[in-house]
Order: sequence, then C-alpha cells, then structure tokens
Amino acid sequence: MSTAKTDEAAYRIGVDIGGTFTDVVLWDMAQTRTWNSKLLTTPDDPARAVMDGIARIIAQRGIEPRAVDAVIHGTTLVANALIERKGVKTGLITTRGYRDVLEIGREWRYDQFDLEIEMPSPIAGRPERQEITERIGPNGSVITGVELGELADIAKAFEQSGVESVGVCLLHAYRNPCHEIAVGKRLAEIAPNLSISLSSTVSPEVGEYERSSTTVANAYVHPIFKTYVDRLVEGLSRMGFTRDLLLMLSDGRLVKQDTATQFPIRLVQSGPAAGAQAAVLYGAMTEVEDLLCFDMGGTTAKACFIEHGEPKRSAAFEVARVFRFAEGSGLPLQIPAIDMIEIGAGGGSIARVDRLGLIQVGPDSASAMPGPVCYGLGGKDPTVTDADLVLGYLDPGSFLGGEMH
Repeated sequence: MSTAKTDEAAYRIGVDIGGTFTDVVLWDMAQTRTWNSKLLTTPDDPARAVMDGIARIIAQRGIEPRAVDAVIHGTTLVANALIERKGVKTGLITTRGYRDVLEIGREWRYDQFDLEIEMPSPIAGRPERQEITERIGPNGSVITGVELGELADIAKAFEQSGVESVGVCLLHAYRNPCHEIAVGKRLAEIAPNLSISLSSTVSPEVGEYERSSTTVANAYVHPIFKTYVDRLVEGLSRMGFTRDLLLMLSDGRLVKQDTATQFPIRLVQSGPAAGAQAAVLYGAMTEVEDLLCFDMGGTTAKACFIEHGEPKRSAAFEVARVFRFAEGSGLPLQIPAIDMIEIGAGGGSIARVDRLGLIQVGPDSASAMPGPVCYGLGGKDPTVTDADLVLGYLDPGSFLGGEMH
C-alpha cells in the first residue's frame, strides 16, 4: 500500500525560475512547515527544471500531486530575455509617419553634455518597422480609414526578414482600438504563424513612445514565454496536478496561465515582485515596517524600498538600462509594477574589459549552461561567481547544498 500523503489541498508549491537557478518551495499549510529544493535552470527548456524540482520535492516528502492546492510561479525569464536580448525577431506596424517613434523617443537625453551618448537600441530595427495608412483622432474619431490591403506586402516583408512576432501600435488606439483590431484579425489570416500583440490590449494608455515600447517588448518575449508556460502546464498535468498554474505579476498580484501568456510583459518583474511581497510579510512578522529588499540572482540584481509596510508602486518603469543609474537609458514599459531598480549584474554575469580599458560586468550572463567556468560545464568566460570562488568567498564543497563541486 502506498504511504503517499493525499490530504486534499494540504500543500502549496512555490517556484522561482531565474536565468541560472530554479528554486522550489513546498509549504505544508496545516503544520506551517516549508521545504526547499534548488537546481540549475535548463535554458533549452526552462520548464524541465521546474518539473524536475517539483517532482523531486514531492517525492522526498511522499506527497501526491492531487494533495497540492496550488503551484505559484515567479520568474525572471521575461526580464532576462529583455536585458540579454534573447527574444525573437520582432516587427512593428504603426501609423504612417510614425515609423521612427521608437528611436525618436521623448527627444530627451539622459546626459545632455555627452556628445557620444549611447541610447537603448530599439527591439524592432528600422527594416522591421512598417507603416500602414490609417488615422484615429485624439478623441477616438476615425479620420482616415485603415487600408487593410497594405498588409499583404507588410506580411511578405516580415517573412523575408525572419520576423516571428509583431507589435501593432496605431495612433490613439487607446481611445479607439477598431483599426488595431482589424489589422490584428487580417494579419492573423494572411500570416497565421506570426505572434501578434496589440497596444490597445497590452498597454491602452496615452503616450506613443511608451505604448510602442511596451507593445514591442511584449511581442519580443511572447512566443518564448508562451512556449515555456504551455510546456509547464502540460508537464504538470501529466504529473497529476489538477489545479491551475498561478503566476506572479509585476505588481504582486496572481493570474492564471492564459492571462500570463497573453501579456508576458506584465511579468517582467515577476520574480522580484514575489521577493518584495515576501519581505513585506517578514517585516510584518518582525514588526519592522521600513525595509530595503535586495534580490540578487545569477543574471540580474534588484532592489526595492518598502516604507510603512508597503512596497512603492509605479505605473511605468525602465528595463535593460545602458547605464545602471541613468534614467532614460533603458526601455520604458507602461505597466503596473512594484517600484524597484534592476541591473544586469548577477553571479553569472560575464566580466570583460571595455573599449576604455575598464572592467565591465554584464549585462550578458553565462546562464546555467554552460555557466561560470567553475561549474565545469564548458564555460570559458570569467564571471562574478568565478571571481568569488578565487577570492575565497565561496566554499567549493558546499555550493548548491554540496550537490555541485
């Protein structure tokens, strides 16, 4: 007879997946006890590490999947894809005359005296940005009807340039989305393999530059994130889990997998938001209301200020900054989020000498595969973890709980 525990809805599982490590925590709700497991992320299929970690921890505790009330997931996959530019080739369809809004931006320089200022490169390059004839007025009225016949040539241009995902951002679509909806519907018919993101659903707010940037970023990560979540849901179902997968949004709320896969950009701060919420909880338990929450992983590092027991929140922020503390040097995103600063520097961040002869760390990471040189998995580029090992900050015998030497 099986000794596996089958108490109905007695446990919850939390999963945090980063660019280097995947963490799994099992919570016994009745006895208020927790157990955790940590393993390397599998970049070729991140869902595999999650399922391996979950299978390991429930097997260790003798628990059957149907006894798990919820699997709650936080992730930095979206943020890492943006910071390291590892999404898919992305195009943009915009109103005629607005092709260069991603490069014009706010016409604001974060360092007005730097004659060689480096601005963030648009996710969609100019050849992948296409214009369509149409015009919606600021009050939502139709000034010029949309010429859907132009989409055939646009779709052909996208196919020739290898575009896999497209953002549609038309002027004033936040007031009247009818043209965007028509473009999305027609494009899906003539180019069914394209992933399509509409600004009127991704970020229906005023601000052409911010709305365009947010929509293109959503399109950039949509295919890889949807593939990941779909594989994870399928794998959990095969394992015997019957509850919906819940994912953490950037503002600390939870959503089901269908919403998360439609708007992956809303999960760009998913993992760090979960950490901030946990800091709030521990602050309340220790009666400390003002906290500084710091979260450093293998690819990125995040910091959040918690005042009077609540993390600060914002309706817009930047990711993938060219210079870590220079506002305006990153990609603007117009989504609700817990306010924090994020830099592309973690344990797996690669160190090199830049053109000025200075040491630069990140933003690219050695990830979990091949990982830092000291992992012995084929990595050749020096990372922060390698430096920590050489300097004696890490015990080579206890890394990853002694599982990695």
